Amino acid sequence: MKRDDLIIVRGGGDLATGTIHRLWAAGLRVLVLEIENPAAIRRQVALCEAVYTKTTEVEGLRAVRIDRYEEAEAVWQENSVPILIDPKGVSIGALKPAVVIDAILAKRNLGTRRDMAPLTIALGPGFTAGEDVDVVVETKRGHRLGRIIREGAAIPNTGIPGVIGGYGAERVIHAQAAGIFKNVRVIGDIVEAGDTIAEIWQEDGTKLLVQTQITGILRGLLRDGYLVTEHFKVADVDPRKEELSNCFLISDKARCIAGSVLELVCAQLWK
Repeated sequence: MKRDDLIIVRGGGDLATGTIHRLWAAGLRVLVLEIENPAAIRRQVALCEAVYTKTTEVEGLRAVRIDRYEEAEAVWQENSVPILIDPKGVSIGALKPAVVIDAILAKRNLGTRRDMAPLTIALGPGFTAGEDVDVVVETKRGHRLGRIIREGAAIPNTGIPGVIGGYGAERVIHAQAAGIFKNVRVIGDIVEAGDTIAEIWQEDGTKLLVQTQITGILRGLLRDGYLVTEHFKVADVDPRKEELSNCFLISDKARCIAGSVLELVCAQLWK
């Protein structure tokens, strides 16, 4: 692998953005593949927002949506990262990247294969190192966060959010029914338990209120107008009201995972 070889990251959500930012800061050439309608709730720190807005910026890194790979070079020349809509990773075969990183965080494999690149890395559960991909990086909060797994899999998804400020499941909000999601509040707002932060408009015209369970900062909120399904994750409240800046900074969790990915890429680079 050479320094200017292509690295493809599948996914541009908040955890993926930590990895993309770290690789970009190291001077490596990164292309991000996304779906047509990303559903990140921590939108202030998710590069996938460029799919909707054409460009977005997170901690000095600018991402630009491109319509075809030929446009990527111009984006790299501006020291930015291109984002291409390619949910199935069709372009990977033609582009022959040196590294493919599955950072979709779907808790299952959506099509990444070990033969896609000389080095394939997956973040979180749903993959077996040595079979689906070369290496898996642990994404569950705790002592094993960021561990590099060369045989076996990450800790299975429990469905229970990690504890922050003494709260786990209570801080994450899910849609109680399917419908069109409409924002009432914005990311960064201080909210009290029971506050309405959004509405869900059902097909029959019924309006459901989306309310908080705890007091804190509205750290994540789904994009206005998104079509949600029942139980869809729509918001995240951080109980640490004094840490407003967290809404706009890559998380400690994302940076820990990113460090492990950079370690793996550098080891490949120096072979």
